[in-house]
Amino acid sequence: MYRFFVEPSALCGENIFVEGNDFNHIKNVLRIKSNEEISIVINGDDKEYRCHVEKYEEDRAVLKIRFIKENDVELPNKIYLFQCLPKADKMELIIQKAVELGVYEIIPVASKRAVVKLDDKKAANKISRWNGVSEAAAKQAKRAVIPEIKMPMNFKEALNYCEDMDIKILPYELCSNEAMDKTRELFSNIKSGESVAIFIGPEGGFDDAEVEFAVNSGFKTVTLGKRILRTETAGMTVLSWLVYLLE
Repeated sequence: MYRFFVEPSALCGENIFVEGNDFNHIKNVLRIKSNEEISIVINGDDKEYRCHVEKYEEDRAVLKIRFIKENDVELPNKIYLFQCLPKADKMELIIQKAVELGVYEIIPVASKRAVVKLDDKKAANKISRWNGVSEAAAKQAKRAVIPEIKMPMNFKEALNYCEDMDIKILPYELCSNEAMDKTRELFSNIKSGESVAIFIGPEGGFDDAEVEFAVNSGFKTVTLGKRILRTETAGMTVLSWLVYLLE
């Protein structure tokens, strides 16, 4: 079943109005007919609206609500992924898989060893593209929200952004093997409803000063095992552990 996201203003009584690119997609690409059921999620709402097309107008599709169901697909915790900028197109893969796994928000971070450098113009173009990737992944995974991809932050800005979050995790390849017990304990003790910040380093890893700064800001360093994981694998590993433990 196809799923689309709309703003709260699109809901009007027993109807939902779909405009813009999604209107074109419904009418001209998918050619959805009146007897086909589609799923609508309103941003910020925890319900799913099952609808059919009542009619097509010049610039919008008018949907009729058939029934409403509770949308129990989101994790009980808001998970924020702070991803240091990777090379090439790895960020798109990271966003896609993180959204599938239930991340709440993704914050690109310009760390010291990150090879990629984005000026304001490049960053704006990238963010537009990355939010499109997030929306497509949210639709595919039947999410109730579209995780936002924030504008890139430097390392200090990112630490300030998560200052009030409950749990702060930084996977660090220089942790000793004995750190696995502490890692397991930390993950197992995360309570439902707590916000979780995860910092993932770039291909070259974190600078020592960054790790020290993060630890002083309340982060716990953890190990992801005896093997060195790529930056695009590390975040997915942490999120997979959290999905297992929290659900």
